[in-house]
Amino acid sequence: MAARRRADFCIVITTYSKRRVGARIVDALLAQRLAACIQVLPIRSFYTWKGRAARERENLMLIKARKAAFEKIKATILKHHDYEVPEVIAVGIDEGSEGYLRWMSEATKSRLGAR
Repeated sequence: MAARRRADFCIVITTYSKRRVGARIVDALLAQRLAACIQVLPIRSFYTWKGRAARERENLMLIKARKAAFEKIKATILKHHDYEVPEVIAVGIDEGSEGYLRWMSEATKSRLGAR
């Protein structure tokens, strides 16, 4: 797989605290084939919100996807999220095993073709 193709993929990161919110996001992203894989990890977050220090138990969602799908992924997260300002950021994949990137490409092909 050419280096250019590696740059076509990213990991979108978001967090959530309510199980039903996470389930709605996961189900919507997979149903639309916007994500090849979604991993969820329990975390503790420490941050400042509205001038106050906060400590929360949350879940970190790592969404493996095509960069071209970022706007649709973001819209889907925002539609289903209950946070006032949800985290939605993308980190590009600069390198990866050819087999895994090939699988990501296949898993995120739309029913009408790639992209």
